[in-house]
Amino acid sequence: MSFTKWNFIMTVFGIFSFLFDIGVDLWISVKYFQQGLYLFGLLTLFFVLLSTLIVQAFSYSWFEDDCAEDSHGSMKLVLIMHLFLAGTLLRYWYAVKYGYQATYDHRKQKLEDTKKKAVCAMTDLSMLRCFKTYLESTPQLILQLYILMEHGEITIIQYISIMVSLLSISWSTVDYQMSLRKSLPGKKGISVGFPLLSYTFYKFFTLTSWIVSIVFLITCNIYMFAGLVTVLGFAGFFWVWKQKTDFCRTKKGMEVLYRVVIGTILIFTFFNVKASNTRVSISVYYFVRVLSTIGILSLCFYLRPSFARTFIFALLSIATVVTLGLGILSLILYYACFHPTLHCIGQFKGDTVDGITSRGQSRFEKFIMP
Repeated sequence: MSFTKWNFIMTVFGIFSFLFDIGVDLWISVKYFQQGLYLFGLLTLFFVLLSTLIVQAFSYSWFEDDCAEDSHGSMKLVLIMHLFLAGTLLRYWYAVKYGYQATYDHRKQKLEDTKKKAVCAMTDLSMLRCFKTYLESTPQLILQLYILMEHGEITIIQYISIMVSLLSISWSTVDYQMSLRKSLPGKKGISVGFPLLSYTFYKFFTLTSWIVSIVFLITCNIYMFAGLVTVLGFAGFFWVWKQKTDFCRTKKGMEVLYRVVIGTILIFTFFNVKASNTRVSISVYYFVRVLSTIGILSLCFYLRPSFARTFIFALLSIATVVTLGLGILSLILYYACFHPTLHCIGQFKGDTVDGITSRGQSRFEKFIMP
């Protein structure tokens, strides 16, 4: 495993980004309350609190698993930090500590072991950020888009803000995939250049198209939106259940929570949970996505809500179709030309798994099934 100075700098930057996100969340909720949008303010706080509690639960569970093998210190202190919702900051502390030792403190005797701890800490943080993105940031972006469409004109600055948010959501998934493969000895990572660009474009375009489609559906009929999200969420949950995941093998309650979280993520993007060939499942997933997008746009043209009669709606509808097509083309390009396993002779051809498949030597060595 390698942990570079760039990885260390990005870990430190992650702390400031994490604190900045907290400040922005509070600022947005306060602005909603000041504008009299009390429901939206409460929804924003709800998404923040829900995602924070779930992230703290997984973080503490992983600390318990790690301390059974290599004690980080007193579990009592760890528990107190998580009860005060500061578990993520504690994880950043360990990531910075091990990252500094691996990159700058060359007096350490067991450098390889320190690098492994730094990479594992970075991977844990990356997965927790991925959970937080789809439990908090994505619903908040949908809420923000809906408010802008229904309650005010959209300025250039707001367009830029939305694009940055979409790119940030996409990048959290890409970053997790890169960190995951980096934490697995002997596994080829996603190469910088066209492979990374194609995977990033796949996530960015498909997420952009779907998030805009969801906002369109909310403007048309809130009940249809609730029904669609519920059906997709349950379908994702039961698909994960059928995969018989054992991410939290020692804690059955946490395993159920894990499946619920993945079911939620599957509402927005494909998330693999088994290291097997996903050609069929990912094809079915995006076939349903295409049908859902066409159905939503058709419904908007049929019901013709006030927003659907504007010129901007026509432009966004075209953009929704185009970005979905570009996203699927980027996905095909990535798997046909740039997937890491294409250039690994004799290596298992299954896709990278986005979760733990079994217990064993280490949490990270079991992300990809043998």
